[in-house]
Order: sequence, then structure tokens, then C-alpha cells
Amino acid sequence: MKQIMILSLVIVLGFSRLSAQGMPVYDNTNFLALGQQLIESAKQTSQLLQTVKFLQEQKERIEQVSQIIQQLKTVREIISNYEELYDTVRGDLQEILSSPYIDGDEVAVISESFNSLMDTALQDLQFMQDLLTSNYLEMTDAERLEILEAQRKRSREMIQEISLKKKRYLHIIDFRKVRESINGRPAQY
Repeated sequence: MKQIMILSLVIVLGFSRLSAQGMPVYDNTNFLALGQQLIESAKQTSQLLQTVKFLQEQKERIEQVSQIIQQLKTVREIISNYEELYDTVRGDLQEILSSPYIDGDEVAVISESFNSLMDTALQDLQFMQDLLTSNYLEMTDAERLEILEAQRKRSREMIQEISLKKKRYLHIIDFRKVRESINGRPAQY
């Protein structure tokens, strides 16, 4: 009997625990708060995607402006080089040609060499103007910049070439002056 009593007591206590817990209750406020958080995070994600798209567009615009600025700097340097070339030809050619140590036959050769450089420079400037004012062969800015860089290098080479020619002719004049002074000196025996 004691065993039955203990067994019945265990059964009653076991059922009492089950019934003490009762029915599960769901709290809808947590579910609603979770839904609102998901909606807010979706809005923020959408805004972040729009911001990323905007920043990419701005980056592309900045790169385009940067390329244009670099083109302008290159063009400015090319024009400066050609101005220096023109000034050198205008001033130094006159000095060389007016020297009494340059023969009449040499004047035509010297003038032709300087004029050929100036003609090349003018053709380069015309090409550069065509390149920049029209959509020349539908080139990209990077391709235009590459051509302009080659033009800049060429203009520097032309300045070096004209400087060498100028030095060469000035050395010839100096040599002829020295030769004249040596030949014109009275002999002292």
C-alpha cells in the first residue's frame, strides 16, 4: 500500500507540474518590433546603395575632370614650348643672319632650316587644335592625352634641336671672329 501511495503521489505531483505551466503565451510586441527593425534596415540598405551609386558617379566625374585638367596642363606646356621656339627663331635667327660672319649663301640654308622647324611646329599646333575641338576619330580622353603627351615630347625635342642649331651657328660665328682676328693680326718677327 505504501508503494501505491507513493506511486499515486508521484503521478499527482507529475501532473500538477504539467498543469502548473499552463498554455504558452506569445508576445506579439517582440514580433512587431523585429518586423519594424527589418523594415528600417531595408531602408538603410537602400539608402546606402543609393549613396554608393552617387559616390561612384562622382568618382567618374572627378576622373573625367582630372583627365581634362591634365590635358589642359599638357596643352599649356605645348603652347609654351612653341612660344619659346617662336621667340628663339624670331630673336636669334635675326642675330645670326645679321652677323657679318655669315655668307650670303649660308643665309638661305639657315633660314630654311629654321623655317622647316617652324612649319612643323605650326602643323603640330593645327593637329592639336583639331584633336581638341572635334571628336577626332571618336577617341577617349585617355587616348587624346596620350597623343598630347607625344606632342609635348616632340615640342621639347624641337626646342632642343633649335637650341643646338643656334649654338652651332653661334660657334661658327665665334670661330670666324677668332679666325679673322688671328688672320688680321700683324706679324711680329
